[in-house]
Amino acid sequence: MPASVPHTTIDLLRHGEPDGGPRYRGHRDDPLTELGWRQMSAAVDGLGGSEAGWSQIVSSPLQRCADFARQLAGQSGLPLALEPDLREIHFGQWEGKDSAQLLREDPHRLQRYWADPQAVTPPGGESLARFQQRVGRAWTRLLQRHSGGHLLLITHGGVMRVLLNTMLGIPPRAMFGIHIPYASLSRLRVEHHPDGDRSHWLLHRGAD
Repeated sequence: MPASVPHTTIDLLRHGEPDGGPRYRGHRDDPLTELGWRQMSAAVDGLGGSEAGWSQIVSSPLQRCADFARQLAGQSGLPLALEPDLREIHFGQWEGKDSAQLLREDPHRLQRYWADPQAVTPPGGESLARFQQRVGRAWTRLLQRHSGGHLLLITHGGVMRVLLNTMLGIPPRAMFGIHIPYASLSRLRVEHHPDGDRSHWLLHRGAD
């Protein structure tokens, strides 16, 4: 990339393992387990604020993200902002339930949701289109407010998939096949060209 092209760098960190095990957890506000804390600490080990070049930390307000964000901000001396639009998608009546339970209670809707999440919404939940719009608004605000900076976003797997879908043009159905384990770290660079922004996926790492 030519040095003259202005750009913004965004590091995306998914939260670690939350209490309660795998389940549809959208807005359900479970805390991290001890393992979850260790996973997130390991993900940023050696990437302290000054070494990573972060100018600010931005986090989902849900505690599985925000608790670690507050700790990291205190340790690094970086400013922290909580962004409500970076919360996970809301699963409505599926919140707190796992796939095995839903396969017993609502198998047809669940299987249709897996096959086409654009067309099927969990009962009482947030549609994929509204979720994408919400995350897109947050992304636009961040790029406007922090153009040329280097942000750390601490958020959720669904949010990261939407951003990768939007920035890199991955089809919505295919984006759910992207493996984003707990505490995985991805880096996006957005180049600001006169004819429009161009995004690049530079890094993806995380322990299974």
